[in-house]
Amino acid sequence: MNHRDLLTNYLSSFIQTLYEHDVRHVVISPGSRSTPLSMLFDAHPDFTTHLDIDERSAAFLALGIAKASAKPVALVCTSGTAAANYYPAIIEASLARVPLIVITADRPYELQHVAAPQTIDQTEMYGRHVKQFFQLEFSEHDLSLLHYNQALASRAAACAIRMPQGPVHINIPLREPLVPNLLIHKFDNAHDAMAAPSVTQGTRSLTVNQLQELAARINAAQRGIILCGALAREARSSILALARHAGFPILADPLSQLRRGVHEQKLVIENYDLFLRCREIASCFKPDLIIRFGAPPVSKSVKLWMEDQECANLVIDAGADWRDPACKATHMVYCDEQYFCEHMQSQINRHVNAAWAGLWQTINALARSTLQSIRDEPMLSEEKLFLKLCEQLPEQADLVVGNSMPIRELDTFMFKSSKPVHVFANRGANGIDGVVSTAVGVALSKGRAILVIGDLSFFHSMNGLLAAKQNHANLTIVLVNNDGGGIFSFLPQASEETYFESLFGTPHGLDFSHAAMLFGAHYTKIVDWPMFDAAFRKAIKEEGLTILEVPTKRRDNVQKHQALRSRLVKRFKEANSVED
Repeated sequence: MNHRDLLTNYLSSFIQTLYEHDVRHVVISPGSRSTPLSMLFDAHPDFTTHLDIDERSAAFLALGIAKASAKPVALVCTSGTAAANYYPAIIEASLARVPLIVITADRPYELQHVAAPQTIDQTEMYGRHVKQFFQLEFSEHDLSLLHYNQALASRAAACAIRMPQGPVHINIPLREPLVPNLLIHKFDNAHDAMAAPSVTQGTRSLTVNQLQELAARINAAQRGIILCGALAREARSSILALARHAGFPILADPLSQLRRGVHEQKLVIENYDLFLRCREIASCFKPDLIIRFGAPPVSKSVKLWMEDQECANLVIDAGADWRDPACKATHMVYCDEQYFCEHMQSQINRHVNAAWAGLWQTINALARSTLQSIRDEPMLSEEKLFLKLCEQLPEQADLVVGNSMPIRELDTFMFKSSKPVHVFANRGANGIDGVVSTAVGVALSKGRAILVIGDLSFFHSMNGLLAAKQNHANLTIVLVNNDGGGIFSFLPQASEETYFESLFGTPHGLDFSHAAMLFGAHYTKIVDWPMFDAAFRKAIKEEGLTILEVPTKRRDNVQKHQALRSRLVKRFKEANSVED
């Protein structure tokens, strides 16, 4: 068998094995050394192929598809620095537990460390940011290593989806000629007597004694709280049921997906970020038990409040990581979240403290009405933008939110509603790069998406607009432009006026209409709220890429948040003086 036929058989078998392990999407960046991988992936009748010229954008696009589909996604690039451009998205996937199969083509062994062009050391190049590194091996003479490579592909796919999910790296050294024989490729493994091994994975569980000990803690608690960050979708209904049985309020981060939907929301508390920032109010809430599920929440006020609490603090994590940035955990419980909640429900026999839940519900309602007081303000502002946006999101909307201020504004202004909305954000490493490409991936997976992003983050990832255009993504971008780094205005360095603007505020003065023109996007610069309402309603129904730019002022943002906190404290004191 000649080299082309051997190459074709090895790689087509490898690709088919990935398909058998539920990989359905591949994101490809063009390159010479990856030619046979690109051609054979594209020739597979059941793979959906997405092209992205820039590797950094491609990796974030794959991240978005994987997040939205909840399935592993393959990435393919050529050798050299192309693979290095995957690094930011790989870091995000690792910390956010997103399954990616990173496939890098490489030069063969004889071209390593001899100054060959476009050749770097790709062995374990992503270090501890991938769950495992694999390298395919080919025989130059026969198909004797075919089953070995099938097993390797099975291991890699299984590793990516095993909890905690994350990226894996498969490096493939390839010799020329690089063009496969497309007349002989087969994607059913019919040419191989031994099919790729299947992998069956279970879930983490606890012993009966362990469950009884944890149930006793819950039954003894009179003032319990459940804190939820980004959650696996399978765990959500069981967490709600546990809260109902125990009578514990749920502090629900927007990424928990518990604020929106047809499920029962009586115990869901969503306006905590405002009232826990007010020390006079936060001091009234002293739990004797905190149960935490999912990733750490967006809200810094929750972290600071939790640091002040002296009580049992249970972290339930199927991924067996150490998710405890506040260093307050008293019990790390490595167990499947759904399993834990279902077993706890059957053992809860405590008296529900309705007054405790009522206290949270009362202040939550007061905080909501305080936040809604900005509804009648005429000027464009980030606060009112998020208030209006959350009200106008269509049912079943897929909303991607940028980091820095946008995710924090969403945390503040996304109220409970029965209208289902799914929220995505890159909160693993919390970076501002690649957000546009992530949103493109969500849009390609879901059919349509809405992105809310700040101006600096948009600038960092404008190359993702080309991927949106070439892949015909239906994406509405709400671009919040405060001409610089708005979040820094909330930090202590804002008081250093001599250095603040040049080092942190960093005004750029960019006219983003030119970017819209370059990438063929519909573009509107908003000047008032009626214009926003009309433009947004139109944009979310249009085909293709639309950019709505909303200019705001950074200093106004800080002042409005301070005013809202002062208004809430005043109303809280007035309400309590009346009750007294």
